[in-house]
Order: sequence, then C-alpha cells, then structure tokens
Amino acid sequence: MKVNDFVVRFANVNGTGSASANALFTKAVFRMGVPVTPKNIFPSNIQGLPTWYEVRVSEKGYLGRREGVDLMVAVNPQSMKKDYADVREGGYFVYDSTKPLPPGYDRTDITHLGVPMTQLCNAEYSDARQRQLFKNIVYIGALSALFDIPFEVLEGMIGEQFKKKEKLIPPNIKALQLGAEYARENFECPFDLRVERRDLLGDKILYSGNSACALGAIYGGATVAAWYPITPSTSVVDAFAKYAAKYRVDAETGKNNYAIVQAEDELAAIGMVMGACWNGARSFTATSGPGLSLMQEFLGLGYFAEVPSVLIDVQRTGPSTGMPTRTQQSDILLAAYASHGDTKHPLLFPSSPRECFEMTADAFDLTERLQTPVIVMTDLDLGMNDHITGPLHWDDSRTYDRGKILNAEQLDFLSSAVSRMQKAVDESKPATNGKLAATVAELDAQPQGDQSMTQPLEQFKGKWGRYLDVDNDGIPYRTIPGTHSKAGAFVTRGSSRDEFAVYTEDGDAYRRNVDRLMRKWDTAKELVPQPVFYRSDSGHVTLTEHDAPSSSGTAGVIFFGTSTYAALEALELLEADGVKLAAMRPRAFPFGKAFCDFVESHERIFVIEQNRDAQFRSLMMIELGTTASKLVPVLNYDGTPITADNIYRQIKDDIEK
Repeated sequence: MKVNDFVVRFANVNGTGSASANALFTKAVFRMGVPVTPKNIFPSNIQGLPTWYEVRVSEKGYLGRREGVDLMVAVNPQSMKKDYADVREGGYFVYDSTKPLPPGYDRTDITHLGVPMTQLCNAEYSDARQRQLFKNIVYIGALSALFDIPFEVLEGMIGEQFKKKEKLIPPNIKALQLGAEYARENFECPFDLRVERRDLLGDKILYSGNSACALGAIYGGATVAAWYPITPSTSVVDAFAKYAAKYRVDAETGKNNYAIVQAEDELAAIGMVMGACWNGARSFTATSGPGLSLMQEFLGLGYFAEVPSVLIDVQRTGPSTGMPTRTQQSDILLAAYASHGDTKHPLLFPSSPRECFEMTADAFDLTERLQTPVIVMTDLDLGMNDHITGPLHWDDSRTYDRGKILNAEQLDFLSSAVSRMQKAVDESKPATNGKLAATVAELDAQPQGDQSMTQPLEQFKGKWGRYLDVDNDGIPYRTIPGTHSKAGAFVTRGSSRDEFAVYTEDGDAYRRNVDRLMRKWDTAKELVPQPVFYRSDSGHVTLTEHDAPSSSGTAGVIFFGTSTYAALEALELLEADGVKLAAMRPRAFPFGKAFCDFVESHERIFVIEQNRDAQFRSLMMIELGTTASKLVPVLNYDGTPITADNIYRQIKDDIEK
C-alpha cells in the first residue's frame, strides 16, 4: 500500500471544464495537510486538443515532477493510447466505461477501473453542457472514495467555490455523490493508494508564481503596468489589475492611483514602461520569449541611457512561436545580453512563488539603485501552476530604495554653487586671486544643515553631470523631471554623450562611458540576491539550505529556478547511492564572489537547466572564462518540467563513464 506517495494524471479534452474539477483533487490533498504539486500541461488552442493535469502527492515533501503515473484518469479518446502506456506497472487506469474499451487495452500488469461517467450524468442531468461539465466532477467523487478522501473536504470546497452562485452547489455535490457511490458499490474502497491526514504544511499556501509577481509589484511600489498579452505572462498583469483595484485606490476620493495600458505590441509596452520610470513612477511589463525579442531595442536604450525599468519574463518553449503553453528556461542568453552592442542586464531567478513575490519587489529597488533594466526570469511552470510555498512576508517599516536621485534642495545648492563659481571666475580674470578655490572649497566644508542634502554634492565641485561617476561605483546621480524649475535638466539619448549628457562622437568619451557602465556591473554583483547552497546535515540525506557552500567533494552541481526541486530530489537519490555532490542555486546574474568561489573550488560541475543549448553553462563560460570540459550539461527541453529521475540518470551515467 502506498500512502501519500503517488502520481495521478488526468487526461482531458481542452475546453471541457476539467481544470477546475482537477484542481479540486489537488486542493483536497493540500487541505489534508499533505504536500502536493500540480502541473497543468495544456495546448495553446482554446478548445479541442488533449490536456493533462498531473498531481504528485509526496509526504516527504518532494515538489518536483516524478516519472511514471500510478493512477491515470483517461477521458480523452485522442490521447488514450499514450495515456494507457504511461501507467506504471501495478498502477490503475480509470476510464469512462459508458462504452467498452477498444481492442488492445488488455494490460495484465495494471488494474482497470471503469466508471460510466457519461451514463451517470445523462441519467441525472438534462442540460447538455451540464452533462459535459459534471462528468469531471463524477470522477473526482470516485477518486474521493478510492483514495479515502473525506467527502466533507470536497463538499466544503464546492461550497466555497460557488458561494456567489449558490444554485450551482447542489448539482455539483450530486455529481460528487454519483461518483463516490458508484466507486463504493463496484470497487474495493479505499484501495491501496491512500491519502491520509497529516500536519506537514504548517502555514504554507498554494499560490502561483504569476500572482506572486503581481503582488510583489504592488508591494514594490509599482503604479504603472504596460503590456501586450502573451502566454504565459498574461495572468501577471491580470493579477496586478485585481490587486491594484484593491490596494491602489485613494480612500478619500475613490480615484485610482495606478495605470494599466495594453499597448499595440511589446516594443510599445516596454517604451511606455521606460517613459513612466524616467518620469519617476515605478513601472513594469510582463512578457515571454517572443515579446522579449521585440523589446531588444528599448532594452539597449535602457542600458545605455540608464533608465530604470522592470520586466517579468515568464519563459516558454521557443524559438519563434514554439510551444506557447510549454515550459523552458530558454531566454537566458537573450535576456542577459538583450540588444545589440555591449549590453548586460541583471537577471533574477526565483524558484518559488515566495521568491517571485520577494524578487519582484526587490527588482524595483535594484532597477532604481542601478539605473538599468532588471529582468525577473520565471517560466510557465512556476508562473501558471500552483506551488506550495511559505507565507509571504513584508516589513511595513521598509522604505523604497530610489537610488541616487537629486532633490530640489540639492539642485538649489548646486545651482547656487555654480553661480558663485562663475562669479569668482569672472572677478578673478585675468589672474586667479583665490576666489575660485575658495568657492570650490565651500562644497567641501558644508557642515551645517541636512547632511543628506550636501552629501555627496561636494564631489561635483559645483557642476552636476548626469553621467559623472563621483562615487567610483559606476552609478551616476539622476534627476526626475519636474523636480526643479531651472536646474537638473539633461537630454536623455541613446547616442554617445559625455559625462554631462552632451552629444559627442569622441572615442575617448565613449570609452569612458562604457567603462563606467562596467564598473556599475561590478557594483551590481554584490547587490543582487546571492546564491543559496545545499548540503546534508548530521548524516541525514535530506538537503537543506545554507549561506555557505559545503567543503566536501571535488564535484558540484548548479541549478536554478524551477529545476530546483527535481534537482534536490535527484541529489538525495545520488547520495543514497554514495555519490555526494556539493550544490549551489544561483539566484541572480551577474555572478558575485560567492558564485565564483564555488566554481573555482570544484574540479567538475554539473549544470542543470531546461533548454537544449545549455545557456546558463554558456553564460558561465562567457563571464568567468570557465572551460567547457569542467561544466557538464544536464538538460531537459521537451517542454515539460524536468524530473528527478532524468537528472539522476544523466549525472549517474556521466560519473560511471
């Protein structure tokens, strides 16, 4: 008997209302305190093609996919042959037995469970649409009896789901009863796959990455979103609109304190975002690979003109249109070096909805601190599926980091200093009499008043330059339009200019500018989220997070984003076989000291990622100069989330060579 350790896959026809029914099963297991991970694998058309919903139940808390299906609910004739083959030996095949199975469905190593779903619904409901929809609820009812899921758990969720449409509650409850009663009368219930109550989840929640990104944007101070709809990122802005309607409305006037613009295309969307950020509003867009391709020109402008902006890239399978509703981590190089010329963009790699929330909020601080576009790299798996995650926390005392912005008082001070310096120059002609030096010294000896106003104004020596690096960190000081009526103006341009934003084609000035941008890149290395390391503690195989790497072993593993949970499970499988590997999960690009130290301290490193061309591995080779022979690619690129079994096999095969 398997208790709280199995995989159920639902094979449906897209557009038949199966998604909400299948989610009931996931939520029922979750409410029983058992870790559960759903994966919705659906087609890009609106209706008619096969769709699958896979649920992994794991008392041990494994949140990645696992190969093999223990119970298949097959109600789609188009995919039934493949669905039948995917059932593991000893598994179960649940099907609509209103009609007999066609020839060839005669495996003796699995158990066939026929439930006459269509017949039961036709006898109970007269409306054709209801007959179709409630067929899904019937098989959920049957599973509740088979798995021993308390009926009241599902009944309660139906009540919650339709609390605003109470007329739908009784027929849904009836459909659950039809399925449960049929299963009890015709099968041994419960069977040898069980869901038993546990208390393993504490205060954890089920939440999608796209919703978490949207809420992170709200808490991060975003007031403007410009976008063009594209799967799988559309629900980011949909969720932002919902949250903004609740949290971005003036309590006294009832007016909205936010703007959401659906642009004519992705290029226009990122242009609107940069315009809003340039004017001082925190703004973002959300897109996927094809949209990111179109945004290249503006991302280059943002890098070179140093305009803040946040972009959430929910990656999907490419290239071109690719498979719009399948997942990959295949935009890494495109995002890192977006646009022509020498460009580099900070990337953040969340692995959970909680990190989606935190990193999106942090991205707004980073983009203003660094004055450059920041890209949050999620994917379809993380964005559109529900995941178990820790509660979202926010420090109400936190203040936004707006970076180096000069306010009106500071600009007044600089303007007056410039006037005094010019007067000193004029009066001292033709010979300097010390007045100029005294005026410059004024800026260095300004002890009175608000130090935040005068620091670091003295370093400008009386003349502000938009692209002057007075702190030697590569980050200049900027102004927001409208801050001052006379001072602080500059021309924002994508063409070459000097430190004072004056157009020039002088090669030395250009080189000074791009070299300064590289100093800023070095500054960013320690400002972005730092990597997390994993090791087993006190002889236990289970891996836990640490701030410092494990010192054992000559081989290491790197993984990021949604590869994390399958990778952790694979590492535990390998360790049980006596193969112990140090592990690091980078959370951002550029790579800082901790990342580089890990790479340098291991002779061989497996790099796990979900794309064909080993893009993260290539990024390491470009940025660190790491040799190809040191970095072993472990890849998955079929559009479905990577599995622990896959990772385990690839690493084990390489080690045994």
